[in-house]
Amino acid sequence: MSNPVRIGNCSGFYGDRASAMREMLEGGELDYLTGDYLAELTMLILGRDRMKDPTLGYAKTFLRQVEDTLGLALDKGVKIVANAGGLNPAGLADALRQVNDKLGLKARIAHVEGDDLIARAAELGLGAPLTANAYLGAWGIVECLAADADVVVTGRVTDASVIVGPAAHHFGWCRDDFDQLAGAVAAGHVIECSTQATGGNYAFFTEVANLDRPGFPIAEIHADGSSVITKHDGTGGEVGVGTVTAQLLYEITGGRYAGPDVTTRIDTATLTQQGPDRVLISGVKGEAPPPQLKVSLNTLAGFRNEATFLLTGLDIEAKADLARRQLEAWLTGRPAELEWTLARTDHPDADTEETATALLRCVVRDPDPKVIGRPFSSVAVEMALASYPGFALTAPPSNGQPYGVFTPGYVDAGQVPHVAVLPDGTRVAVAPSELTRELAAVADPELPQPLPPQPTTRLALGRVAGARSGDKGGNANVGVWVRTDEQWRWLAHALTVDELKRLLPETQNLTVTRHLLPKLRAVNFVIEGILGQGVASQARFDPQAKGLGEWLRSRHLEIPNSLLPDEEQDGSRQ
Repeated sequence: MSNPVRIGNCSGFYGDRASAMREMLEGGELDYLTGDYLAELTMLILGRDRMKDPTLGYAKTFLRQVEDTLGLALDKGVKIVANAGGLNPAGLADALRQVNDKLGLKARIAHVEGDDLIARAAELGLGAPLTANAYLGAWGIVECLAADADVVVTGRVTDASVIVGPAAHHFGWCRDDFDQLAGAVAAGHVIECSTQATGGNYAFFTEVANLDRPGFPIAEIHADGSSVITKHDGTGGEVGVGTVTAQLLYEITGGRYAGPDVTTRIDTATLTQQGPDRVLISGVKGEAPPPQLKVSLNTLAGFRNEATFLLTGLDIEAKADLARRQLEAWLTGRPAELEWTLARTDHPDADTEETATALLRCVVRDPDPKVIGRPFSSVAVEMALASYPGFALTAPPSNGQPYGVFTPGYVDAGQVPHVAVLPDGTRVAVAPSELTRELAAVADPELPQPLPPQPTTRLALGRVAGARSGDKGGNANVGVWVRTDEQWRWLAHALTVDELKRLLPETQNLTVTRHLLPKLRAVNFVIEGILGQGVASQARFDPQAKGLGEWLRSRHLEIPNSLLPDEEQDGSRQ
């Protein structure tokens, strides 16, 4: 087929814009509409849902969206593929059939299962988690589409698989068409986080026109695996080389991006602006996937509570010290973990009370909910008339909540069933890839020639560089890119691991690895352990590291004057 397949995405997480499915179906022509509803934290949330009701464990919002738009999708010939099945894809498929019957429609519903390993967790050496789900690939989706399914729901497949499956089916790709599959993975990785590809969370957001309500992205994938990232005409936001670069860097490590069907060489991708809101991704190479599948493991680790004290005006450090001493002395039983963080958000001689105030946060965790519940909350409140001047809390502490810990596991692909359940109920087993390759880091390419010595100005890194950051368990990644070859010659030499640790002191004692991606004019840093035991443990102020890249961009260093915009070469803007 010479024509590309148009695959739109309407969800990047469980909680994304509820109207997006209708917006995408009404906004223009599509062949497929996909949605990514799962994340590490989402699996924990769905696991707790399943504990309360075994018939749940899927994304309920997806069911409501389909009820609203299924007739429209059928009329337009658009097939829907989503991983909204979560921990219970069969249950979601049954619920969809009930909706189908209620609406008097004749949609053919299929699902993919086999990723849920909870019943075999101990046998597979995965411990005793609350959830244990292997990341499956695209070929179960392909089987369902080959059986003429109108809606396919899956459990824990990789985020890009909901895009790769429709492309592989449309073009009849084979299991070893690794370059084509890798190209589709790159396209899928860009659009699976919905509006992050069209200007959302974009470092240079002030340059994007009409960002008030960005449109959702579309990948026009060609038979050779190349793609054009775009969006419906008339929708907000922007698709540019910058927005696509940012998303390619999101939550990756180095040049190799491993998946169950193919290892995608992110370092081979070339981006070209073809016109307004059209970016070509070409040249992506693929390799055989690793022999093991990654497993998402979530465990209920205990209970947590917190109190945030407002410290206003003078003597902030002394006030914080008094609050710490009092709370810890007044507690009748010490929690297993007790952490204090003082955020100096206060300013001297501030003209508003809020800007004169610092935040002192105390987080407690313990296996026993009684330890971090009423005893902790009561003490924090009882301090009100006996502590520092101006005592206040942002809100009364709660009775505490359970928290989870995410850890990755790995199992041989052959030990994980991958089953496509077709619209007529037929079960088709999907074998793992026959060709595999152990994952290894890509050797860093040669550094570009450094810039000649020249005058510099001390400015924020973000005046010339963009960044995007995110979480992977307890680790975070920060991808930093620039927009010209001359800026790249500077960035590759200037932003080393040592310099990153200087700019971000919280990383000083952590393991940080840098990966060079010259074709994207980017460096990617993986910071191990900065998020503790993962987002659900909320070990850090920014538990998903979403703002880490923006913090880095705000830090100052010496930047060659020739790289700066004209209005900044005198250092007047800080």
